Amino acid sequence: MASKNISDKLEQLIKDLRTAHGDNLASIVLYGSAAAGDHVQLRSDHNLLIALDRITTQELQAAHSALRAWEKIGQPIPVYFTVAELQDAADVFPIEFHQMEQARKILYGRDPFEFVQISPANLRHQTEYELRTKLIQLRRLYIPASASVARLSALMGDSLASFAALFRAVLILLGQEPPVSKEDSVGATVRALGLDATPFERIFKLRAGKGAALSEAEANGLFSAYMEQIERVIEAVDRLDGRS
Repeated sequence: MASKNISDKLEQLIKDLRTAHGDNLASIVLYGSAAAGDHVQLRSDHNLLIALDRITTQELQAAHSALRAWEKIGQPIPVYFTVAELQDAADVFPIEFHQMEQARKILYGRDPFEFVQISPANLRHQTEYELRTKLIQLRRLYIPASASVARLSALMGDSLASFAALFRAVLILLGQEPPVSKEDSVGATVRALGLDATPFERIFKLRAGKGAALSEAEANGLFSAYMEQIERVIEAVDRLDGRS
């Protein structure tokens, strides 16, 4: 029922955005886990990219009514780009744009990524930056979560979803075609880099609400093993030159 409600709301949003933007609307793109069929019901967002031929404050204001109902059901406001900006910004958003390319559905108009080109050097640089930033944040968040199994389990599940998205970029840098789903991307990265799969597999089960409950010692031990594997991924990316 929840899935049908979202689909109905999305269909209505497309109609309202077409009315709001008229001929200036080039594309509406659903991207991310919902487009990949990898989302968790009632947890994952439906992320939208709106491409216009030109963007003015008047155009953005015109979308207010259409997006108000979408926001009320807990969905994020779409990101807005001009068609020209999508091509010009590929050097600073290589990961985001590649993720959109890999997991997207064109809901209206033409494919805005048809002519977008992503540099391997820019992709390597942003991949290492994002991985290191998330690792630093993971360490910080671990400190208050370490005394609570529930908080620590949530931290591992949420952070792995973020790292899994970055692992797709790692696979591209290794010359492999990344799978669309988070779990498959992690599995492919484990095989490519010779990592220990066990921490990732256990965390995915926790995230899905499966498996036996952990004790505090077990949760902390799992986190330690998980963080060690993340560090190994970063070391591997650091050794790449990004020229492939």
